[in-house]
Parts: sequence; structure tokens; C-alpha cells
Amino acid sequence: MTGAPASLRRTLEGLPGVDQVGLEARAATLGTRSIKTTSKQWAIDLAISMVDLTTLEGSDTPGKVRALANKAMRPDPTDPVCPAAAAVCVYPDMVKIAKETLGTSGLKVASVATAFPSGRASLDVKLADVHDAVAAGADEIDMVIDRGAFLTGNYGLVFDEIVATREACARPDGSHAHLKVIFETGELQTHDNVRRASWLAMTAGADFIKTSTGKIQPAATLPVTLVMLEAVRDFREQEGRQVGVKPAGGIRTSKDAIKYLVMVNETVGEDWLHPDWFRFGASSLLNDLLQQRQKMLTGHYSGPDYVTLD
Repeated sequence: MTGAPASLRRTLEGLPGVDQVGLEARAATLGTRSIKTTSKQWAIDLAISMVDLTTLEGSDTPGKVRALANKAMRPDPTDPVCPAAAAVCVYPDMVKIAKETLGTSGLKVASVATAFPSGRASLDVKLADVHDAVAAGADEIDMVIDRGAFLTGNYGLVFDEIVATREACARPDGSHAHLKVIFETGELQTHDNVRRASWLAMTAGADFIKTSTGKIQPAATLPVTLVMLEAVRDFREQEGRQVGVKPAGGIRTSKDAIKYLVMVNETVGEDWLHPDWFRFGASSLLNDLLQQRQKMLTGHYSGPDYVTLD
């Protein structure tokens, strides 16, 4: 290993193995928990406030990004007390447009970088990607790890790239854009690998760990997210630093979102039930949350034109 602590490999390989049967059983049990109507109303508003409203398509245009940013600020224009989303997530070349549109709203601009989604580029190219996004005003950087290096046991390379990316997140005033590290869990093959990747990223300085790019299936799942939640819980207990978690890809309904919130509460507790520490990477999820919210307030579902198409 190069710049990584000499003990990192021993730490990663010494982590206890994941009991897959037990993990999946616990995730399934948490996914069946029912909550009271008043709690459901609270959970839907909380989930809305945790959404990173995302567009990551080759067909993205300035107009689409502006519309998405406006939707993030006012998800339900008919209801001034409806919470705003947490952030808008875009490619680096769209950061400036998103930032200008969000203005002083307080919403964050997140930008994918490091040759997203494949991560297949030289480190210089990856870091240039990050520098461009931060210079354009990105508040958060979502980087992808080199899955090929990780799967062949080259943990040092992955560690060094995360450290270098975090350094590239620095701003001239000494602050830095928050760094979310994406594992692409659908390519990591085992839950043991997800646990190792979680510890590696946190040790290298990640502010958040994130399941997926949304471009590979399977993306976010309850069992994978449970592994990551247990990792951040244990990391804080051992190292004294709290790290956020972001499941992304495939979370489309309010029912799904509430399952994740129950899992967060039962696994790591209320400290993580805040947009600073838990996010949903999603595009269509917000629409369902809004429709369910309207149903709870009015007693009936709105028509198909109630929410904008993303």
C-alpha cells in the first residue's frame, strides 16, 4: 500500500464477516415495521428534506437543471410549508447553473466527479473533474471509487484516490466541499466487500458513504444500506467521527423511503435522522412523496398533473 496507513489492510481484512442470512432477515424485518399515521406524515416530510434531486443524463440541458432546482426549492408550489429538498445533484458542467438558480435558498449543489460513473480515468483527469466542480460552486462532491482496484485488493490505490479527492475539494478560504464516496455496491459482489469499502472510505476521510451511481443494478438495497449503517455506527464509536450514508438508485416510493428511515432509526438512532447525515439519491422518489403527502392532507390522491415530470 502506498499512502495508506500500514495497518489499513490488516484492519480491512480483520473486519468480522457479514452474516448474510442474519443481515437479510433483519433488513426484511425492519422493512415490515408499521408506523402510525402521525409518524408517517412526519416521515414523509423528513424524506422530502433528505432528497438529493438528481439529473445525470447526457441529454441534460440548462433549462432542465433550472427546472429541477426550482422544484427542489418548492417541491409543492401550492403548499408553502412543504419542506424543500436537500440538494440538487448534477454533472460538473451544470453546477454553475444550479448554483445560480438556487441562490440564497440554502439548498446544496452536489456534483458527481472522478469520471462518474465508471471511474475509469487517470487520477489527474479525476482531480481536474473535482477542481472544476468545486470552482463552479459545488457544495458536495460525489466521487466513485475504482472498483477494479478494490476488487483486486489494491486498497492503497483506492485509499490514496479518496485522500487526493478530498484534498481537491478544498476551497481558497480553507473550507472544503463535502465528499461523498460512491461504492457501486452492485459491482462489489459481497456484503463483506461493502463493509470493507465503508471502512476504507471513512478512514480516508469521506464525509458520506453512498451505495450507487444509479447506473448499475442492483443499486441501493435495504441489506446493503444496513451494512453501511452498521459501519458508520461502529466507526463513530471507535474513531469519534460521524459519517453520513446515502442510498441511491431504485428508491422510488414513499413506502420504500420510510423503510429506510425505520432502518436508520433502529440501527444508528436519531443522530442520523437529519439531511446532514442521511440522504436519498433519487429523481422520481420526490414525486411519490408529494403525492402521498397530498393524500394524507386531503384524503384523496391528486391527478397525474399534480407533480411535474422530471
